Amino acid sequence: MEKTTSPERSLPLDAQGILALAARSMFELFANASEGMLLVDRQARVVWINDQYKRFLPALGFERVEDFVGHPVASVVQNTQMHQVLETGKPILIDLLNNQAGTFVVSRIPLRDSAGEVIGALGIVLFDQPETTLQPLINKFALLQRDLDEARRELASQRHSTRRSKYTFASFVGTSAATVEVKRQARRVAQSSSPVLLLGETGTGKELLAHAIHAASARSRGPLVSVNIAAVPDTLLEAEFFGVAPGAYTGADRKGREGKFRLADGGTLFLDEIGDMPLGLQAKLLRVLQEGEIEPLGSNTLQPFDARVIAATSRDLAKLVREGQFREDLYYRLNVLPIRVPPLRERLEDIPALVEVLGEEIALHSDAGQPELAPDALTLLAAQAWRGNIRELRNVLEQAVMRSDSSRISRAQLQAVLSEAGIEQLAPAVTPKGSGLDGMLSPAPSLRPLAQQVAELEQQAIAAALAATGGNKLAAARMLGISRATLYERLDVIV
Repeated sequence: MEKTTSPERSLPLDAQGILALAARSMFELFANASEGMLLVDRQARVVWINDQYKRFLPALGFERVEDFVGHPVASVVQNTQMHQVLETGKPILIDLLNNQAGTFVVSRIPLRDSAGEVIGALGIVLFDQPETTLQPLINKFALLQRDLDEARRELASQRHSTRRSKYTFASFVGTSAATVEVKRQARRVAQSSSPVLLLGETGTGKELLAHAIHAASARSRGPLVSVNIAAVPDTLLEAEFFGVAPGAYTGADRKGREGKFRLADGGTLFLDEIGDMPLGLQAKLLRVLQEGEIEPLGSNTLQPFDARVIAATSRDLAKLVREGQFREDLYYRLNVLPIRVPPLRERLEDIPALVEVLGEEIALHSDAGQPELAPDALTLLAAQAWRGNIRELRNVLEQAVMRSDSSRISRAQLQAVLSEAGIEQLAPAVTPKGSGLDGMLSPAPSLRPLAQQVAELEQQAIAAALAATGGNKLAAARMLGISRATLYERLDVIV
C-alpha cells in the first residue's frame, strides 16, 4: 500500500523551511502583540502561558503560575470553550469571553500534528478592554441583536399565534460589576425550572430580565405570559389567573375563558408586582403552585398545568410577611431563586451605554436624530439619584431630545428638564480637568450627597485593591470589575 504524506511533507526542502519559519514568525507575532496567550494539550490541560497572560492570574484568583499551569483549563478559566475546539477540531476565530477577570475578545485555534490529528489548542486574548475599545460596536450589535430577536418573535407569533419573550440578556445593557453579576445570576437560574423571585425598585428592568430568563431557558419555545397584578382589579384576578368555566355566572362567555396559568402551559408565567396580591388569592396561588393543578371559576374539574413561575416585586416581601400582609408559606415557595436587580444609582458606569441605546431607540421612533450628550451633560446624569431608575432616565433623555433643535444635548438643556420634573439637581464639584469626572457632586456645608459618599467608598475600594495586588493596576481593575481606563480616571481624582 502506498504511504500517504501530509502536504507539508511533499513540499521541497526550501518550501518546508519557509513554512516552518512562517509558522514560527506568526506565533511570535501573536505572542508579542496579543494581550495574552495560552496553550492546552489534548486533555485540555494548560501547558503554557506567555508573560502577558500572567497579568490576569491575580484577577482569576491565582498567585503562582504553577497553580494555573498544569491544571484543566475549565477549572482555571471560567466559561472557556477550549474543550469545544479540541472536540470538533474547528477554530473559534472571534468570541467574547466573560469571567471573573472581565470581558475579553478571544480567538481559539486547534493545533494538529503531521498526521492531522488535534494535539492541543491555542487561545489568544486579542483585546482585554472591549468595554472601552469596542463599546460602540458592542452597543450597536446589542441593538441589532435585539431588533433581530423582536423580528423573529413577531414572525413566530404570526405563524403560531403564541406569546414570545421580547428581550434577551443582550437587552440588559451595561458592563458594570453590578450588571455583570445580575446577568450571571440570571443566566444560571435560566437553566433551572424552580420559581424565580426578582427583587428591585420600579424601573430597574425586572420585566426585561424575566423575558431574558425565559428566552435562555429550556422553555423558550413555549409561551411567556405576563400578568401585572397591580393593574388588575382584585375582583377579576382569580378569573384572570385560573379562567372561567362555560356559563359560570350571568354574562359569562358560553365558551368559557382560559386563565393565564393555562395559557402559560409549557412555558413561563411572569407575575409582576406579586407583593400587591390580595391575601385571599395568595392561599389559592400557593395550592396551585404546590399541586400543579388549577380549578377554573364555576368548574369542579381540576386541570393540570406545567408553567415555570417568575415573580417580581418592588416591595419588601419579608417586611410584608412580618406585617401579616403576605403569606409566609407563599413567600418561601416563591423565594427559591431570588435575584436582586440593582438600581441605576448602583451602576452609574452604565449610564453612557444606556444613553447610547436609549438614544437610538428614541431616534428610531421619532423624527429626531441620534442624540449626542456633551461630557458635562453626561456627568450631570451621573450625579442624579434616579429614584425612577432607567425608566426615569429614558423620560428625561426623551424630553431633552424633543426640546432640542439639534442632536447635541447640553448640560443646560438637561438642567431645565430636571428642574421642571422636580428632580433635585446636585451641585458639581471642582475636579481635575480631564479626569472624566468634571461636574461631579460637591458637598453642601451641612449635606453629604449620595455621589460623594459613593466616591469615597470607591477610593477606599481602589486603595484596598491596589494593596492586595501589590500596585498592579490591571489586576486591581479586574478585581473591582471596572476597566483600566476607569481606574486611571478614579486615580486622577484621588491624586
